[in-house]
Amino acid sequence: MYSRQEVYESTLEYFQGDQLATNVWISKYALKDKSGNIFEKNPDGMHKRLAKEFARIENNYKNPLKEDEIYELLKGFRYIIPQGSPMSGIGNNNQISSISNCFYVDHKGDSYNSISDVDHKLISVFKRRGGCGIDISKLRPAGALVKNAALSSTGAVSFAERYSNTAKEVGAEGRRAALMISMSVKHPDIDKFIDAKLDKGKITGANISVKVTDEFIDAVKNDKDYIQSFPIDLNIDNHTAFTESLYNNKIEYGKLYDLQYKGGNEYKGCYVKRVKAAELWSKINKNAWKSAEPGILFWDNFIKESISDNYDDFKLGGVNPCAELSLSDSESCRLLAVNLFSYVKNPFTTESIFDIELFKDHIQKAQRMLDDMVDIELEKVNKIIDKIKSDPEDIYIKQREIDLWEEINRKSIEGRRTGLGITAEGDMLAALGLTYGTKEATDFSTQIHKIMAIESYKSSIDMAKERGPFSAYSYEKEVSNPFIRRILSNLPLVDMHYLSKYNDYGRRNIANLTIAPVGSVSILTQTTSGIEPVFMPVYKRRRKVNNKELATFIDDGGDMWEEYNVFHHKFIDWYNIESGLNNRKEAEGYLMDSSDSMIYKLIKESPYYKATSADVDYMGKVEMQGRIQKWIDHSISVTVNMPENVSEKIVSDVYMKAWESGCKGITVYREGSRSGVLISNKEENFLTERPKEVKCEINHLTIQGVKWIVIVGIVNNKPYEVFCLKNKELPKKYKTGKLIKVKSRIYDLEIDDDGIIYNIANEFDNPLEGALTRQISLNLKNTPLEDIYIQLQKEGGVSDFNKAISRVFKKYLKDKELDDKCPDCGNNLTMEGGCIICKNCGYSQCG
Repeated sequence: MYSRQEVYESTLEYFQGDQLATNVWISKYALKDKSGNIFEKNPDGMHKRLAKEFARIENNYKNPLKEDEIYELLKGFRYIIPQGSPMSGIGNNNQISSISNCFYVDHKGDSYNSISDVDHKLISVFKRRGGCGIDISKLRPAGALVKNAALSSTGAVSFAERYSNTAKEVGAEGRRAALMISMSVKHPDIDKFIDAKLDKGKITGANISVKVTDEFIDAVKNDKDYIQSFPIDLNIDNHTAFTESLYNNKIEYGKLYDLQYKGGNEYKGCYVKRVKAAELWSKINKNAWKSAEPGILFWDNFIKESISDNYDDFKLGGVNPCAELSLSDSESCRLLAVNLFSYVKNPFTTESIFDIELFKDHIQKAQRMLDDMVDIELEKVNKIIDKIKSDPEDIYIKQREIDLWEEINRKSIEGRRTGLGITAEGDMLAALGLTYGTKEATDFSTQIHKIMAIESYKSSIDMAKERGPFSAYSYEKEVSNPFIRRILSNLPLVDMHYLSKYNDYGRRNIANLTIAPVGSVSILTQTTSGIEPVFMPVYKRRRKVNNKELATFIDDGGDMWEEYNVFHHKFIDWYNIESGLNNRKEAEGYLMDSSDSMIYKLIKESPYYKATSADVDYMGKVEMQGRIQKWIDHSISVTVNMPENVSEKIVSDVYMKAWESGCKGITVYREGSRSGVLISNKEENFLTERPKEVKCEINHLTIQGVKWIVIVGIVNNKPYEVFCLKNKELPKKYKTGKLIKVKSRIYDLEIDDDGIIYNIANEFDNPLEGALTRQISLNLKNTPLEDIYIQLQKEGGVSDFNKAISRVFKKYLKDKELDDKCPDCGNNLTMEGGCIICKNCGYSQCG
């Protein structure tokens, strides 16, 4: 066991002074017990733990990988990185949790029992550290008849908020759980679903996506009507003509029609609705333009390309929280990433080359390690089941949870689904002198992913011979699948024997490949995230200083601030090589001391120029995604970033381009479209001069028997400064007044109407509270109120003081959504790779 200080110092040295990576690893992945005691001094101890466990599983099979060989693959985050839950959970006997990153649970029917069953399953998954996806297309639309006291349904969308609240309430290690809610465009309530997140405070605990069909896209392109139905797979022969004749060509657009009276019970509980496809499409585009949601899932592309959908028990139901995995009911998957940058020899030089042979070798081993992770997960699931059974609860209370994990166990055995992905795509291209988003770069990336797919499938076929195929495997059911045919038809001549091998032995895993966001993992690899380009090669941060000589500026409160540059790690590496310094620390120091004009000059000379998330042409990025998708049997989590001034038409064009390019899903983010989420580093605006008089509101509170008066100064209808007085007398009838500045940090409070003057300088029993109110007042001038509120909720050093101020601040937030702020540090978030992440502390919505 190590002290936190020992771990911090050792890990900081491991990451060469990178405080963000240090804090992320310690908080998320270091081996701890329930009391928070740490048992690994730095990530090297973790990698040895992982290698030992992988080797233990490998020894159960023929031709096992050796522990030292596995360790070399994991060491230093250089080549192979288990993601999130596997990294923290493998070899960890201090907590009973799953190592699966993602789950999907389905509604068994359209009833309250089914709804509560899904809600219960979400709780069961979330509390074991998993993220989950659900689809609400099986729930009847608003206004449909129900057989209970309500008489008619409130609609499928009303239950989305229930599930969202569950995700917010249940988390692991202090984190909100990750949830994706999807709905088919065929569903009559889809218009309500598309608008659901425009109402601030609603469905704040989940991402939402619309499943779009080829039939719907065709209707949009040809400006045709579209018939929605419930159930969404309702089979009415020539249904458009049927509904038109049924209502004598007077069907109203947007009205829900009940078909149950059409003779017998043939259409009992069935509904249809006619809409204009183009109008619905426009609503999707407008909302994505306005708020970055909903995302789109091209569901027919998922189904056509899915191998598992050829198996009755593995029919796809929906996707995981970031939509890179498509799963069937009660399925889970574990993720592992390969660091593409590490395969570039002589990076950032004219002699740079990608080591294809080493990459092939490692991909085959990575696929084996993923299969080992299935076995480790089965052990974990059995421990979860044993734990539930041993809990002192009546069996009828815990039986549903037992049933869920037993079903997850069964599906894991029968499918052995894996999620092999990548990170550092952007850095790999830069290291090879290629500009992300150009045709040359996309051609190269596509070739790399093609090699990865073929080697992964070869490894799975080899394992089928050594370990046996996944138990549901059937050659006849999958051999005609387009993805399988693509793999087999592109085998190199030296690998043609895999055709007969596949025929004789099958495959070990029902599906192999995905590209996840890799937010936290990329902080540890110190690379770009997933398939994304670099966020920025350099951006500015600010920190408070006490030395006037270091201060960039001094605010009107007298506090001093220093602005400093933060550099992308591989940009420093490029400069180190380009400058001929051959000393990374020296190169970093030179950059830190350089002027902004010099730094921007260097950026223009670097391979990262015009290759950031804000620079890359969005149509080119969509085309790149579509081409790579052909070599990914699951999906790709990616964000198409757009400037603030793009039109809704551009969003529509991007969505249509994604469908035409063969993408399975797409998320767009227009800069400024979502409060609290930033994709670029803009200067903060500081209010430099306080008005002489400030209107204020006076709040009277009692907390644990102690009276507090919280005075909030208001400028531009927003809180501008705050004073918090404890055990001071002021009649409760006084609600408003004016704050008049007498001199620095000394104010008079003038009560409206009565003309009473009340001096509020130096009125603190605890000097720390006085200092904190001044700090909060300073932050109010340049920090969103949501950020401050979150921090007050988190900090416990002066709990009553915090409660008093945060309780008052909450009323100013009203229904404003707080979930666009980092739940760990309260800073602005970034959308990258289809996932919300925090660049400040490393928080990732996706685990």
